[in-house]
Amino acid sequence: MVPPPPLIGDGYGNYRVNVVGNSGTGKSTLGKQLADLLGVPFISLDTFFWKPGWKTSTSEEMREKVALALENAPNGWVVDGNYNSRIGTIVKDNSTDVIWLDPPLALYLPRLIFRTFLRLLGLAPSCSPGCPEMAIEVFFSKESIIWRCISNHWRTRNRESARMNEIGIGVGTNVNRQKMRRIGGWGGELRAWVGEVERMLQRE
Repeated sequence: MVPPPPLIGDGYGNYRVNVVGNSGTGKSTLGKQLADLLGVPFISLDTFFWKPGWKTSTSEEMREKVALALENAPNGWVVDGNYNSRIGTIVKDNSTDVIWLDPPLALYLPRLIFRTFLRLLGLAPSCSPGCPEMAIEVFFSKESIIWRCISNHWRTRNRESARMNEIGIGVGTNVNRQKMRRIGGWGGELRAWVGEVERMLQRE
């Protein structure tokens, strides 16, 4: 059996990719890289959710922002984030590919901590404009990104495993909608997959 291509697309050379996974797994890094390779906009859902000063958008506001961003990218997009509870299924339904980043917690938790320290020092951009990291929030709050990363690791894995069982390529029960692939491991699997994407695009 011929293996599926690294990205499925819509059959007309357009790719609408949703990168999902827990906080710190590298969604934004991969999303920006994919968007650059595909020549399409990168859409970070964090920037739509968080307003300056760590204020949050309502679900209605966020759905409107996301709908407009997708509408303005008719030739494809890469969306980074898991906000289905806020925006419904608009990204889920319109994506041609879902890429689930699922590395071991022991790999990505140290990277998240390092990134958080860089943000505290002003040496790395915040997750959304006008939302600087604050030490009291990082270390003494239940809303700490580090705590959320740890507490959501298995919750995210269970949620995305259920989606894989439904729409996973080669394993999903919904054979007409199989479009999700899991990328785990310690980095080699992800690098190999990105290389496959690059080679596929060179052939097109």
